[in-house]
Amino acid sequence: MNTASLFFNSSSAEQACTACRLKHAFCFFVLMLLVACGDGASFKPLSERSVILAFGDSLTYGSGASFKSSYPVVLEELTGIRVINAGVPGEVTAEGLRRLPNLLEQHQPNLVVLIHGGNDMLRRMSRDAAASNLEAMIALIREAGAEVVIVGVPQPGLILSTAAFYGEVAEKTNTPIEKDVITDILQYRANKADVVHPNAKGYRMLTEAVRQQLVEVGALKD
Repeated sequence: MNTASLFFNSSSAEQACTACRLKHAFCFFVLMLLVACGDGASFKPLSERSVILAFGDSLTYGSGASFKSSYPVVLEELTGIRVINAGVPGEVTAEGLRRLPNLLEQHQPNLVVLIHGGNDMLRRMSRDAAASNLEAMIALIREAGAEVVIVGVPQPGLILSTAAFYGEVAEKTNTPIEKDVITDILQYRANKADVVHPNAKGYRMLTEAVRQQLVEVGALKD
């Protein structure tokens, strides 16, 4: 083989290698961009004409305190945005899933705060079923054109901790979550009316945590 042939083959190999490196670099850039978009996705900012649907059970309704101390009422006061209290004490997720579509059609919310599943655990119902119901609720909310955040609820026990399925649902559905605020509230007697419900002080803490979550996703201004 002559010198010109050797030079040609070497040059071709270098070009191929360079092209390969550029291709890998481009793929890596696209992957990082997709990851960043998934983690940092922001909500549309809410306005004074927006509607927030607070959906859940007794923790949303405000059991343990006066209705005016419930977190939806306090959230409306703090934000100036209409917040509908759609909490039903004692409700389990299967019942909530059946109730949700009519509320979405009736109120056409821009955003839903979802706090549900505590009664499933108290009644020792299937946690897998509760998780599936939460995922179905999130899908319905998004199909209705609304954004959604979820709030984790502690599992029953001597040492409180948020049930693991809330984080799993949040990750699977790419839904922002306020994971530990209710657990943190109920660890202290001064914040609660009974074993499972906050008092007025506790609901104020819940409200502030929900508001901060909405700030972090871009729905509210700080």
